[in-house]
Amino acid sequence: MTIVNELAINDVVEIIPHRFGDDRGYFSEVYNKETLEAHNISLDFVQDNQSYSARKGVLRGLHYQLPPFAQDKLVRVLQGSILDVAVDIRRKSNTFGKWVALEVTAAKGNQILVPKGFAHGFVTLEEHTIVAYKVSGYYSAECDRNIRYDDPQLAIDWPNLDDEFQLSAKDSAAPYLKEAQVFE
Repeated sequence: MTIVNELAINDVVEIIPHRFGDDRGYFSEVYNKETLEAHNISLDFVQDNQSYSARKGVLRGLHYQLPPFAQDKLVRVLQGSILDVAVDIRRKSNTFGKWVALEVTAAKGNQILVPKGFAHGFVTLEEHTIVAYKVSGYYSAECDRNIRYDDPQLAIDWPNLDDEFQLSAKDSAAPYLKEAQVFE
């Protein structure tokens, strides 16, 4: 039976699909629309994305898309592990600017649902990490935005890794939350 755990911010949840195991390994139904709807999660996913990070400490984020191309994301790890972070950027929310983090691992098979209105990012905790996620909206360069991972207003408690984080040029130049376009 799939387990759905509410996290510290409403609408962000951990999903742990049941694994049926034996001496050969396991089988798991990692996505089932009816199962999620039984937990009041009704989403129409339109695209699957995947990233590979060769090194530990690759930080991707904090990313989001504005309406009309806002995206819900269902994130899981196929190999390795990540610390996944969701930041509430819904200006009228009582948790605006707050964040929640969850370690998502291939070994555990858990997933995190990051809804529209949240900036999303993760850092790899192991080498050769593969992350897959379903999204409910297509990519739009015009609506694509990001926020600095190290914004002092957010004060995200990223893990202390041996090396500095590896970031893309885009993420290194991201604006702070106070300068970013957010969900009104």
